[in-house]
Amino acid sequence: LADNSITLMCSGGSAGSIGMVVDAALAAGGKVIGVVLDLPAEREGAHPGLTELQLVPSVSERDAALADLSDGFLALPGGLGTLEELFDIWTWGSLGFNEKPCGLLNIADYYTTLLKTVDDAVVEKFVRETQRGMLIVDRDPEVLLRAVADFRPPETRRLMPLEDS
Repeated sequence: LADNSITLMCSGGSAGSIGMVVDAALAAGGKVIGVVLDLPAEREGAHPGLTELQLVPSVSERDAALADLSDGFLALPGGLGTLEELFDIWTWGSLGFNEKPCGLLNIADYYTTLLKTVDDAVVEKFVRETQRGMLIVDRDPEVLLRAVADFRPPETRRLMPLEDS
């Protein structure tokens, strides 16, 4: 991220995979903006090296702030919060509420089963192929970053019949 002059916007935590990414970005001279819930435990868990810290009162306001601040989105292996944020951003893009790329880092095939479920939903016509195509997936972070940088949103997303996917 730092090598590509990309500012990292994140939940600002110091633990888990996001903590490692924040550490690496900062060590490489990158800028990291953390959007953190204004709660004692969340403030205490914020990464101490953040370039900037923004406090917000709720999860929905944090997600909205991150969506507004960001030019694109990357999901790393994570838990329920990661999945919720991934599907929100991906859905917003597919509905035309943003034209920002949404990438999924599939390290060690972490998301392969989830992607199979999504692909099955395409076959069953619950998800359009254009919607599926909006999620950029790769195992290699550098390849994923290039693909996200090259992303061009589909020309039409709203009210397309499923048969035309």
